[in-house]
Amino acid sequence: MSSGGPPYNPGVDLKTLIRDVPDFPQPGILFRDITPLLGDPEGFRFALGKLSELAAASGAGTVVAIESRGFVFGAPVAAELGPPFVPVRKPGKLPAARMSVEYSLEYGENQLDIHEDAFAPGTRAFIIDDLLATGGTARAAAKLVEMVGGVVAGLGFVIELEALRGRERLAGYAVASLVTY
Repeated sequence: MSSGGPPYNPGVDLKTLIRDVPDFPQPGILFRDITPLLGDPEGFRFALGKLSELAAASGAGTVVAIESRGFVFGAPVAAELGPPFVPVRKPGKLPAARMSVEYSLEYGENQLDIHEDAFAPGTRAFIIDDLLATGGTARAAAKLVEMVGGVVAGLGFVIELEALRGRERLAGYAVASLVTY
């Protein structure tokens, strides 16, 4: 990132800024907590800078981010690069006409929505979220982008949990992660 502070430090080790929380949000889940990363200005700038590089390289005309932690990264990336920011929301949060997709995630079922008029048909969209686990949420977001006429230019994640094989559900899309476990 070039505005709002000094350039990011390419030597930041993001794994040192991600906390493990066992048994959250339910027993058997190891939650990767980004709160320490958000609280570290240098680390946060680093993550935003790397995601900005990925989004710019994709040639995207819009940045799409998934509620809620994806917003933390997606909105600053869009502000840095200049394209519009489009939120993909959980049910009941969007006030205008919307498209919806139901999907499975690591520990349940959910739904995502996008406004029908989020962007012009043919727009290339770069999707950002904090975590790639099983790929259900990201796959649903990609499907929403396509349902409203967009083209998925790529997906960027701060964290990828490789053992859950989410990348496989995203076969055919360009996928990048800053940190893998």
